Amino acid sequence: MRAYIAFTKKEIYELAKTYKLLLLVIVFLILGFMNPITAKFTPDLLESFMEEGVSINLPEPTIMDSWMQFFKNVNQMGLIVMVIMFSGIISNELAKGTLINMLTKGLSRKTVILSKFTSTCLIWTVVYFLAALVTFLYSMLFWEDTEVANLLFSVSLVWIFGIFLITAVILGGILFKSSYGAMLFCGLIVACLLFLNMLPSIKEYNPVQLVVVNMDLLKENIEISDLLKCIWINIGASVLFLASSIVVFCKREF
Repeated sequence: MRAYIAFTKKEIYELAKTYKLLLLVIVFLILGFMNPITAKFTPDLLESFMEEGVSINLPEPTIMDSWMQFFKNVNQMGLIVMVIMFSGIISNELAKGTLINMLTKGLSRKTVILSKFTSTCLIWTVVYFLAALVTFLYSMLFWEDTEVANLLFSVSLVWIFGIFLITAVILGGILFKSSYGAMLFCGLIVACLLFLNMLPSIKEYNPVQLVVVNMDLLKENIEISDLLKCIWINIGASVLFLASSIVVFCKREF
């Protein structure tokens, strides 16, 4: 346990030292600020760019538009940035030889994987919910009615899917020993899930639904119970990827 805690602290320190933590905080803070601002002022900007004599009737922006921007920006740009930042978490240390030195000194390979998983999950949790909090607080400044149905649950779905992507990145890094391989592996998995999501019979079991139906949840077009299968499959797949990472890492020669 001491080795696990010490190595986890070391991982967080390394991510901070290489400015990856700072970059993630900045990116997600910007996303958090952009969401309500974009939702509030986009109609005014569009009207200002219209030619004289031309008018368009745009609906008054609401807090739902702010959260629509949140899920659009985080589910696309935010998750991509997170995967890129974490893609070299295994391969970079293997290339430098620092990890090999620690393994030869008796550090458990299982501890390495669990520590890397824990550190990345902690950082993902902080930066993601920071963006959500900023979006919520700024939305309170622009709109009086800030009550949104199923908001916390809908926000949590993206966080769960982010954990799934982290385990895919870790496994990809071990299998291909490169950050590009980790990103490609993760991208292929997401591409396959998006393709499978076009099949109606598979939708209710598809983990990618967690980043597709967020606005439907807020609008109460679907029930929370409709997504329980996706959540459990997402968690199961994350555990499977993490366990596979440990097994492969323990057997692989470096």
